[in-house]
Order: sequence, then structure tokens, then C-alpha cells
Amino acid sequence: MARPSTVCRQGLEPTIRVIARGLTSAEALMVETTLIWKLGRTLTNVASGHYVGRFRPPDTFHKRLARFDFENGIYYVNVGEGETRSWADCRRHGFLAAGGHRKWSDAIRRLEQGDVVIAYLKGAGYVGVGVVRSVAVPYANYRNNIGVALARDELEEPNLGHDSDDLSVCEYIVAVEWNATVDRANAKWLPRSGLFTSQLVRASLDGQPATMTFVEEAFGVDLAALADGQTPNRDRDIPSLLEQ
Repeated sequence: MARPSTVCRQGLEPTIRVIARGLTSAEALMVETTLIWKLGRTLTNVASGHYVGRFRPPDTFHKRLARFDFENGIYYVNVGEGETRSWADCRRHGFLAAGGHRKWSDAIRRLEQGDVVIAYLKGAGYVGVGVVRSVAVPYANYRNNIGVALARDELEEPNLGHDSDDLSVCEYIVAVEWNATVDRANAKWLPRSGLFTSQLVRASLDGQPATMTFVEEAFGVDLAALADGQTPNRDRDIPSLLEQ
């Protein structure tokens, strides 16, 4: 219903009609939210109704959205190479990581099993597509798919294990089943193309159809199929653009 103040200013009386009867409270709230969702911009409601988080955002039928058009999310993840982690380790051992502060580790901890991750290297481009095998855990608790911890002497960047006893700053490791990867030298990118990048650790690609199409073509994957659980069980090296 429109706000009374708006109706009164226009000299109108609100129209009150019963849309459905004999409903439970939960059913009535769902109907209300459905009508608000459908009528959208023609309403002046302050709130969008109960259960609005379960509804597809308005005006998004031209987009493929996680949780609506496929089961899991599709996310850009910034590898963040530096003094604590390297893409070579992530690629070889099947993981992604973030740490140093809660604002960074919390981002990777929100990834869920089955989510699709697209790894990005700053200054290079996209370097891998995979599916989250298990949610992020502190470095000290991480075990690979055969139950083995990450040994520092096997890492190119052994400082990945920094501050492992401090949960506020240690690295959190999320296990990834890589579907296709390249090394830094063969990162996939097109200058001045408008492809998505961000300084964020994790970002949804729901609103980036051009970037998702580029990644699919560059890595030979179907992101929606991966997000629906159709995950090949091996990593593939993708040739460089010069080799294609």
C-alpha cells in the first residue's frame, strides 16, 4: 500500500482489496512480497516485504544469476601475490588464501563448497577457474584432499604459514579443485576491454556477463555448468594466446 501521506497529498483515497483469503501469516507475507516484486517501481513502499532475499532482483532476466539460474555462486578472487602467498603454490596444491586482517580473510571465508572461483593476478590477468572443494580454514587446520597439511618446505612462499597461531591475522585456506589454469606469463587478459577487476579479495560476477563470457572462451569452460556441479575431475593447462 502507498504511504498515506503520498495519497493524501494527491487528494486520493487508498483502494483496499483482498487479494487472497484463508492464508497463514507466512503465506500472506509471501504473497505480499510477490506483488511488491511484480509491481516494483509503481509502488512507494518503504520496505520490499518479507522474504525479499529469496527473490530474484528486479530487471535481471537478461543476466545469469547465482542461486537462481544455477546452484552456486561465481566469484572473482584476487590471488594477492606477495610476501605471504604465490599463485604457483595455489595452482600446484589446489587452494586460494587470504589473511593479514579479518577484512581480507572474512571475504574468502564466505566462499561456500561448490562455488566457482576465477583467480586473478594483479598486473597480469585471469589465471585459473576452479570449484571450491571445502570452506576456508586457518592455515594450521588445513589438509589437502588426502589429509596432508601444507608443508612450508614445499611452498615457493613458505611465509604462507605466518602467525598461524593468531586467528585474526593468519592465512585462511580454501581448497579448490582447479578445472583450468595458466601460469602468470600466460594470464588471460585484453587491455582496455572493460573486463572486471577489483582490489577486493572476493567479488560476485553476477553483474559481469562480458567478463564471464571472456573467461569461458579463454579457459574453455562453461561457468554455469560448473556452478551446477558439473565439475571435471582434473586440471587442464591452457595454452597461451600465442599458441592458440
